[in-house]
Amino acid sequence: MNPNPFLDPSFHIRWSELVPAHIAPAITAALSRAEAAIAAIANQPLEGVSYESTFLALEKATEELNVAWAKVGHLQSVADEPVLRAAFNEMLPKVSAFYARIPLDPALWSRLKAFAAKPAASGLQGVHRRFFEETLADFRQAGADLPEAARQRLEALQSELAQITQKYSENVLDATNAWELIVTDEARLQGLPAHAKAEARRKAEAKGRGTPDQPAWRFTLQQPSQEPFMTYVEDAALRREMWTASSQVGAVAPYDNTALIKRILELRAEKAALLGMKDFSDLVLQRRMAKSGARALAFIEDLQQRAQPAFARECRELEEFKAQQTGAPAGRLAPWEIAFWAERLRQARHAFDEEKLRPYFPMDRVVAGMFELVHRIFGLQVVARAAGEVEVWHPDVRCYELRDASGRLLGSFYADWHPREAKRGGAWMNYLITGGPQPDGSRLPHLGLICGNMTPPAAGRPALLTHREVETVFHEFGHLLHHLLGEVEIKSLNGVNVAWDFVELPSQIMENWCWERASLDLFARHHETGATLPDDLFARLTSARNFRSAAATMRQVSFARVDLLLHRRTAEFLAAPDLIAAAAAAVADCQIPTEPPQPLIIRRFTHVFGDPVGYAAAYYSYKWAEVLDADAFTRFKREGIFNPRTGAEFVQKILSRGNSADPMELYRSFMGREPDPQALLVRAGLAA
Repeated sequence: MNPNPFLDPSFHIRWSELVPAHIAPAITAALSRAEAAIAAIANQPLEGVSYESTFLALEKATEELNVAWAKVGHLQSVADEPVLRAAFNEMLPKVSAFYARIPLDPALWSRLKAFAAKPAASGLQGVHRRFFEETLADFRQAGADLPEAARQRLEALQSELAQITQKYSENVLDATNAWELIVTDEARLQGLPAHAKAEARRKAEAKGRGTPDQPAWRFTLQQPSQEPFMTYVEDAALRREMWTASSQVGAVAPYDNTALIKRILELRAEKAALLGMKDFSDLVLQRRMAKSGARALAFIEDLQQRAQPAFARECRELEEFKAQQTGAPAGRLAPWEIAFWAERLRQARHAFDEEKLRPYFPMDRVVAGMFELVHRIFGLQVVARAAGEVEVWHPDVRCYELRDASGRLLGSFYADWHPREAKRGGAWMNYLITGGPQPDGSRLPHLGLICGNMTPPAAGRPALLTHREVETVFHEFGHLLHHLLGEVEIKSLNGVNVAWDFVELPSQIMENWCWERASLDLFARHHETGATLPDDLFARLTSARNFRSAAATMRQVSFARVDLLLHRRTAEFLAAPDLIAAAAAAVADCQIPTEPPQPLIIRRFTHVFGDPVGYAAAYYSYKWAEVLDADAFTRFKREGIFNPRTGAEFVQKILSRGNSADPMELYRSFMGREPDPQALLVRAGLAA
């Protein structure tokens, strides 16, 4: 008899058998075995403890549960439906409570400390030393030294946080899916690119909203539908309608996240206080590269100051351009006008229309070119598995193998690139199985996945991407390489299990190759003719690269600042008559001035509120890691963007090392020095 498919340790997952009815039995059984394994560690005689019977045993104790729960969580991200959601939510509090209890188990903690006091502990070296120190720090940071009453409160708090952040995410997804715009008059879609119009017509027919004889066009708040609509549709009333709907995601009943945000902030502040920290940002960042909320905020505010003059100029230029084009006096734009007029200004200034690039970025060529790129730089081979050869969770999904130059299997991965209503928005990478070096000297392969919501194929033609979507594909593949190339024998230290202000370096550095002529020529080819990107179009792409870069920088600064301020001054915001308005006022100086003002993103800010921790107090990590990636790429530029020796060193010193050493130590080993922020400012056109 086959085991429960969620508990099947096989490398190739039986996706067709992962049905909601199996979730509760599987997770209940895995929880029971994990609890027994923890109890065995916690109940062993104190005098006999060893590294193997404590730290390594703890690492293995939750492995089955980790893998099973990863499958459940993944399905909930890509195939959400009521029965699955109910099964997920039934088990979520139990799983969350179990993980929260581990560092709060006094008997377990006493066994870890008993080994830590032995001479054998000081003899640990290399990755085992790092694992020992990180585990002790994890336990202390999670409250292991707290008195009993505080431990119990922390446990309950963690469980509630898991449930309400999940509800927050569900509200964002449900609110996004609840809205549609049906247009029956084609004349109102003037300006919309042909591919977007064709896709909207196809979506309408699929929903029974239009017929070949009486066409209709259906638009949604999913990014591939929303972005071209807001950028190109000339009908301002239609753009206002979509903008209004988008701005209300997470803000209107029954999907209103306002009360959840307050509760999440309350619980996070209480957690920080219980653990003796001034605020949640200091709790989260004490072991990340920034080390404190104050340093992260200072970093972001320094970026804001550097970008402010250019930002003010860009805002003024856009207002003046619209006035010039319309004959009306210059004044503040409406929020639904920003993307539209910015695109018009970019076309006027750089003769550059991003839609002209789409024919050169068919999805299959982009992916094939990216695989060729990592072959040249890192010596890797990506081999596609034939359709039907390996089970997948949806017909759109493809499976690949990653091999080294000798043909050795390093890992496999799934790719799921296009939007579906049952799939959450955005793009992400995750892992399902962690392999790596084994005690007997062998190496087991890793298994991971990448997902996105890229422009889908249309009738009679392939999926044609924007350049930004190409960057996203490269970005997520960088995360995936970080997992698949891991050579760390302790699984919890492998791959992307690193400080969150370091985790974006492997992903963001990959985006740099999307701007280099030599690498673009590997994949930027016309989907009909096979011609490479024309020189004049490439020149316009690069000249427009930093168009409104201060506005783009300030957008990220506003997200990072509001995140840090909410988690550093929580009591002040909770006491405000209107938390959302108070937060908006706090970051008004880095928002594009519009009339009416643009609402804050925080009611649909899943990065920060869709997870018990996630990017909370850490959204600054994207800009922090941009400093790292811009600086690290200067070495590739200097030594050759396809230089295999530089690539091999990046694998050896960054991609394969996971959290086996302090991230700054890893960075210094590759660059020979600490990061220089000037490279980012130069790349963004904010410094000479």
